[in-house]
Amino acid sequence: MTKIPLALTAQLQEYVVANGSAPDEIVRDLIAETARVLPEDQGMQIAAEQAGFMTLLTRIIGARRAVEIGTFTGLSSIAIARGLADGGKLTCFDVSDEFTGIARRYWSRAGLTDRIELVIGPAADTLKQLPEEPHLDLVFVDADKTGYLNYWEQLVPRVRPGGLLLIDNVLRHGHILDPQPGDEGTIAMVEFNRHVLDDPRVESVLLPIADGLTIARKR
Repeated sequence: MTKIPLALTAQLQEYVVANGSAPDEIVRDLIAETARVLPEDQGMQIAAEQAGFMTLLTRIIGARRAVEIGTFTGLSSIAIARGLADGGKLTCFDVSDEFTGIARRYWSRAGLTDRIELVIGPAADTLKQLPEEPHLDLVFVDADKTGYLNYWEQLVPRVRPGGLLLIDNVLRHGHILDPQPGDEGTIAMVEFNRHVLDDPRVESVLLPIADGLTIARKR
């Protein structure tokens, strides 16, 4: 029997955020600057509570080698890099010097510059620079939705058994349920979610965190 889901009101969302580990000054400043400088694009930034969850998850699995597709102004990369084990390295793939310029400043302020490598260029091409053998502990994808299937197929073989793939925006603000989705990103996400569910290489769960987060474990 399916349980009735809890409706997350604005007040309940505030309670959820307030009862998790609070963002530090660096994260608060990054969120504020992104909202001020990039008001039309700030929705591309992950939620603060999602950042905390990702740091904790990275620590739990003892990740040392991680990859991020889609860095924006750096909140997700800070979350992952902070959770890496000693000597760990996060490689970020993004196409924007403007957005990642902000990220670089906050990486430096957070003392994470030695843990993060940035590669600028279309990830469909630059991902091919990675070693082909299974070596990644953690992957986070938060980029162009029409590219997700390509990224998935490049990354899954490179993730070690037991490693995790985190995929963002899998609910598309609820439009994933539209009978006839009106944009290419949502259409692509419908196909992508089905693909992940049917992929025998992983076991996965889709969580209603922020705009939906799929966690897949490599078998």
